[in-house]
Amino acid sequence: MGVFEDLRNGISYDIRDEKYLKEAHGEMKRCRHLCYKINSTDPDNTEEIIKLENELLNNQMKDGTFFTPPFQIDVACCMRLGKNVFANHGLTVMSIGTVTIEDGVMMGPEVGIFTVNHEPKNIRVIKTKEVHIKKNAWIGARVNILPGVTIGENAIVGTGSIVTKDVPDNAIVVGNPAKVIKQL
Repeated sequence: MGVFEDLRNGISYDIRDEKYLKEAHGEMKRCRHLCYKINSTDPDNTEEIIKLENELLNNQMKDGTFFTPPFQIDVACCMRLGKNVFANHGLTVMSIGTVTIEDGVMMGPEVGIFTVNHEPKNIRVIKTKEVHIKKNAWIGARVNILPGVTIGENAIVGTGSIVTKDVPDNAIVVGNPAKVIKQL
């Protein structure tokens, strides 16, 4: 098994581990380079941006999926994208633990999605948990989604919320930590 599959299966890694350095840092370097190219492209040259986004995300930019530059994705090989996914500018994704974003998801500016954390007693050891955003969820501006969270279908996450726990289908959540305020 490779590092990404190990992490997805709950195995922790010391970030100084030779296997981790080779596999994870190789992908991070590839992603940094492509994000730099995308973020340096004229914003009106959407054809070139989509071409580069497809290179970054292994041809997953289909049927209306688009991420507005600038953005940063550290481990794009661990992202799974549906159709018609939109992210406004400033998206930050730390996806080493896997991020799945289903069809029709909309994300406002400066959303952060995080799948990785460090062991408190040894900060050189990382552990990951997958983030899953289900169909037609709407993520407001400056929302942070923490490791292990699933956001349900048609859910709405209010601006500035920090999502620490799963969000049910058809729920509206707001706050820090995000709490359900209404069912649709």
